[in-house]
Amino acid sequence: MQSFDAVIVGAGPTGLACGIELKRRGLSAVLIDKGCVVNSLYHYPTNMVFFTTPELLEIGEIPMTSLNEKPVRPEALKYYRRVAEHYGLDIRQYQRVDRISGDDGAFVTYATDAHGCPHQYASKKAILATGYYDVPNLLNVPGEDLPKVIHYYKEAHPYYNHDVLVIGAKNSACIAALELWWTGARVTMVIRGSQIHRQVKYWIKPNIENRIKNREIPAYFNSHVVEIGEQSVRIATPEGERELKNDYVFAMTGYRPDIAFLAAHGIQFDPETKRPYTNPDTLESDRKGMFLAGVLVAGMHTNEIFIENGRFHGKIIAEAIARQLA
Repeated sequence: MQSFDAVIVGAGPTGLACGIELKRRGLSAVLIDKGCVVNSLYHYPTNMVFFTTPELLEIGEIPMTSLNEKPVRPEALKYYRRVAEHYGLDIRQYQRVDRISGDDGAFVTYATDAHGCPHQYASKKAILATGYYDVPNLLNVPGEDLPKVIHYYKEAHPYYNHDVLVIGAKNSACIAALELWWTGARVTMVIRGSQIHRQVKYWIKPNIENRIKNREIPAYFNSHVVEIGEQSVRIATPEGERELKNDYVFAMTGYRPDIAFLAAHGIQFDPETKRPYTNPDTLESDRKGMFLAGVLVAGMHTNEIFIENGRFHGKIIAEAIARQLA
């Protein structure tokens, strides 16, 4: 069994930042991810444009360049690959962490790779940087388990000339609705609130609002899905229930951290916000020797922490671990 100073679960930007900062302090670390490097970013929409500027996505003091003011998905993927290679990070891709046993100073992480083979890693410390993109918020309606229901929008081409329902009113829903409409899908939106969310990106919000105003994209506000069928969808509106012809449903209802995984490893939470209890100076959880990084620290308030501020968690955690292991 290989042994390290720390095991890092998650190889997103925050996990990479943790690995970099540990290595800078002469500590060994292995990063384990059930997908590829920066797996969540890989699953972003193909034409994704980041809201922020390149310097706010940088880690490890490696400059990020972009052709335009704001970087796009391929530029971010290339950047984080380059950073991982520059620092020679030990990243085990396509290994799902099943559990972490043991105590501070003597953890054992059990993982399974894409071929079903087991792996074990011994470590003195454990860092959880698993993000929140892996668990979609479910609608909890009949038919949600049909193959036609999609929680992750990638690109529009496969849905040309189909009847598509987009659920939600935030950035991901608006971007999906617009791209699908531009590509020739017949798009309808269902929105629980009375308007498009106020925090939708400034270059997207007027565009989607104009499409709705012109009835190019019909939208049902103050409405919700009641049932999803093979060829239709039933929705509840202020004027009563309606049945819409439908081929695909994009449920862009947001995502949340894997609370069950954290709880199974002894992480304690605030009962209302699901915000885990951590030492603000070290980000160490109530389970001694186990640290939380990135959006996990915010619990259900996933809009509080992004790459821009989560990347600094690496330095906080690495300094704490270096002190403890000194």
